[in-house]
Amino acid sequence: MQLNVKHGRIQDETADLIVVNLFEGVVSPGGATGAVDAAAGGMIAEVLAGGDFKGRLNTTQVLYSRGKLPAKRVLLVGLGKREKFGLDQVRQVSATAAKKARELGVREYSTIVHGAGIGELPSADAAQAVAEGTLLGLYRFMDHKRPDSEGHEVSQVNILAFDQAQAAAIAEAVRTGEAIAGGQILARNLSNQPGNVGTPSYLAAQAQQIGERHKLKVSALSFEECKALGMGMFCGVAQGSLEPAKFIIMEHNAGRTELDTLVLIGKGITFDSGGISIKPTDGMWDMKHDMSGGAATIGAMQAVGALNLPLHVVGIVPATENLLSGTAFKPGDILRAMNGKTIEIQSTDAEGRLVLGDALCYAKRFNPKGVIDMATLTGACVVALGKIAAGLLSNNQPLAERVKAAAEKSGEKVWQLPLWDEYNDLIKSTFADMKNTGGRGGGAITAAAIMQNFVDDYPWVHLDIAGMAYGDDEQGYHSKGASGYGVRLCVELLRSWK
Repeated sequence: MQLNVKHGRIQDETADLIVVNLFEGVVSPGGATGAVDAAAGGMIAEVLAGGDFKGRLNTTQVLYSRGKLPAKRVLLVGLGKREKFGLDQVRQVSATAAKKARELGVREYSTIVHGAGIGELPSADAAQAVAEGTLLGLYRFMDHKRPDSEGHEVSQVNILAFDQAQAAAIAEAVRTGEAIAGGQILARNLSNQPGNVGTPSYLAAQAQQIGERHKLKVSALSFEECKALGMGMFCGVAQGSLEPAKFIIMEHNAGRTELDTLVLIGKGITFDSGGISIKPTDGMWDMKHDMSGGAATIGAMQAVGALNLPLHVVGIVPATENLLSGTAFKPGDILRAMNGKTIEIQSTDAEGRLVLGDALCYAKRFNPKGVIDMATLTGACVVALGKIAAGLLSNNQPLAERVKAAAEKSGEKVWQLPLWDEYNDLIKSTFADMKNTGGRGGGAITAAAIMQNFVDDYPWVHLDIAGMAYGDDEQGYHSKGASGYGVRLCVELLRSWK
């Protein structure tokens, strides 16, 4: 699908469909919507007067111009309440418009930049959000499904820059939005693959292809190589599967020692049965998404390469299945991490913190300015925050504040949880340096407390994305299945890094 930026007036567009907008409560359209209304003889004002369209967020109304405009149809999309309008609403309404256009059978349409010039919202930021929302809204995962005989896709969207002086900046912003949405779509595709396709080897191959396209240095350590490095936790989880484990490392600007180094780490459990501490049958099919943190890391690295950010960025994905077999690790086992610390296994279903722990140890060699890990780690975080925000825990408040700011701008919400010393008492073990569970209370926090044992003295933020990684929400730019959560947040953090 192609996004095309052009200078012009929306009312002059010759198209099957043009898209304009209205805030909730508006009775007399202004701006570009007002210009369309005037050119069409007041048909929008007539709809408003009749109460047929109220401007509520993500609502739509299709109007036919009957020859009064060069365009055949006008799509009104509701922006919601003005005081609640921001970049994420731009993404949502752009996705809503794109989905409606596809529903109408439109293959090409033109749209204004929703939010441009409204309040303190920069036009370039709004244009980037339009691009992101449009592409994410049109996403469908069809790798293993025959297309509908009546199915079709939107092939081109024209984004109108009314002000010639801003056209170049808007075009650049749209290209940025394309790169970021492309990374998020990749993350969705990787996570939506079934476990028999999206194996650790598959992830490693995808990472290698991205490296070739964007000049990233990519390697994938084998089980034997990881064992030689002392990654006893990662190998302990991996030893129960016949599917080869892969410890994937992607580097943008490898060897550029003059640049700040940031490390992204994503949990890459390509299927999680729970191991010997087996999960219930209901919902186990969704455990193909347990590598969503790894998918987001690979997607973010693709966007970083496409945008050629002036940083040394490292992406690490410890990828393996967690299965039960005669060689699987067991409750009561004691594993030794890469940094020499030992951990007693009380539940083999608490495996994410193990593979991430060795990845956090490995990250030390890059001397990073900051490390962000993303993981579908705990059901406890879903209980605490639902499917509204990821849990954030950190050993460094300045880095945590940077991540919060990136979350606010990207629309990927986070909420900080405490990581007080008292939680360490809950993970003490009689037989090892720690145990891999801390009980039901504060489960998201004790999981992070375990992981902190494998963090060196670098700044670190842990994002528990268990509630955000996948779902059934179809509103706005969301779709059923994988969300690709974390790509926009991480890329925004990196783009804003000083």
